[in-house]
Amino acid sequence: MRLKNLVSVTSAIFLLVAAATLVTVVAQTSQPSPTPSPTPTISPSPVPATPKVIKLDGNLELDDLITVDVDHLADWAATHDATKLVPFINGLAVRGNYPQEIHTEKNRVQFHLEITAQNKKVWTDLLGAPAGMKIPVTFSVGLENQTPFDSLYGEDNQWPLTVISTYYGVESFLLILFTLILFLWLARKTTLIREPGAHPPEGSLPPYNLGRTQMAFWFFLIYVSYIVIWLITGALDTITASLLGLMGISAGTALGEAMIDNGKEEARTTQLKQLTAEKQTLEQTIPEMQSQLLSLSDKSTLLSEDLTNRDSLNQQMQTNRTRLAVVNQENQALARPATAEVSKGFLQDILSDASGYSFHRFQIFAWTIVLGIMFVSSVYNSLAMPDFSTTLLGLMGLSSGTYIGFKFPEKK
Repeated sequence: MRLKNLVSVTSAIFLLVAAATLVTVVAQTSQPSPTPSPTPTISPSPVPATPKVIKLDGNLELDDLITVDVDHLADWAATHDATKLVPFINGLAVRGNYPQEIHTEKNRVQFHLEITAQNKKVWTDLLGAPAGMKIPVTFSVGLENQTPFDSLYGEDNQWPLTVISTYYGVESFLLILFTLILFLWLARKTTLIREPGAHPPEGSLPPYNLGRTQMAFWFFLIYVSYIVIWLITGALDTITASLLGLMGISAGTALGEAMIDNGKEEARTTQLKQLTAEKQTLEQTIPEMQSQLLSLSDKSTLLSEDLTNRDSLNQQMQTNRTRLAVVNQENQALARPATAEVSKGFLQDILSDASGYSFHRFQIFAWTIVLGIMFVSSVYNSLAMPDFSTTLLGLMGLSSGTYIGFKFPEKK
């Protein structure tokens, strides 16, 4: 009986434990599973927009205003200094040419193109040795020491850069052409650059003068170059110290030549006057002596005094006749023949004298041409008057001095 009761109690306990376990499992199963916490995501930072030149208004020319529209300029200016932007022409930064006006709300900047000490070489590279009054170039803007912005005006869409304004260029060309034609006409038809002195026979002109021709040559080179440099760069103070020295040498050559020729002419004129006066005296004295001799010959009897007087008169008359012949020869030698004062052609006139072609004349002519070529090349390529070295100026001065020295014995 007790054993049965013990088994019954044990079974009841087992059933209670099994029921409790089952209830616990069911309760845990019916509870919702916990929701995992979301993983935070990192959104990428926005990529800044790239500025790009999309429009250019105005005439791309020195001393002019241009307006440039730059896409996304406002975004770029938020992190950069827009006041340091400069134009880029053919990839060259025009340093120091900062904006005159900035309108970031309109994505627009304005530049006044001008030459400064910082960008003079850039403008010289751009405008030197021009192929025309306008040349096509690429254009952009950017910071001086960085790569320029992308631009609509690249190699496939270039913008014209004005080298010389059409209006001022035509006016200056007409002025230079008029001056040149007037000079050539005066040089050909008048004594503007010819030998001074008495005029040759009617219908002919004196020979060309080397010193005056050289002075006219340098005048026109400097005159035309000054106008061209002003047209392109606007610069007014372009005459260099060495150029003044060269002009001084040229003017000194012409002045020295004129003084020598004038001195020769005065000496010749004075000597001619003296010889003419002496000739007149001799021509009057000889007939008087002949008359005295005739009077002595008419005497029937000649005293010893008459004989002495007759011999003295004969001797004096012979001396006077000899001197008269010498005076006539000297007069003929000093009298300038008409052919010597007539032009024989430009090159022959400036390269020769009465004795023929002269090396000292050819030397100064050749060096003038060489320096003239160097002058024109410098102005064309660098838009500046050349700065000749003291050696070259000394060489030109030596040539001029040699020419002046040979002018003293030169027959012209």
